[in-house]
Amino acid sequence: MDDLARQSCEPCSGDSPAVPESEWPGLLESLPGWNVVEESGVPVLTKTFQVKNFVRALELANAVGALAEQENHHPRLVVEYGRLTVAWWTHAINGLHRNDFIMAARVEGAVSD
Repeated sequence: MDDLARQSCEPCSGDSPAVPESEWPGLLESLPGWNVVEESGVPVLTKTFQVKNFVRALELANAVGALAEQENHHPRLVVEYGRLTVAWWTHAINGLHRNDFIMAARVEGAVSD
């Protein structure tokens, strides 16, 4: 995870390469609890973080939002009492780009801080 978290996101366009599905397992090995799920035919990298209450879920959402702004790559965040669900995919390619895995690793680092 540390290696992924140290990488920088790159600007994406519609012709940016998606991460091949064959590479997902290797990347997921360094992202405990993250899974790829299909939503409307689009692979999405997602994880739900269990926290003690709504305030902590909101704090975590704000921390993820700050990371997203730094890289100009934004997730879907669902804040609920006791949990935050984070979902990454690259809209420009309707799939998973390396940026999505990089940002998941950075989220892991923010949660452990």
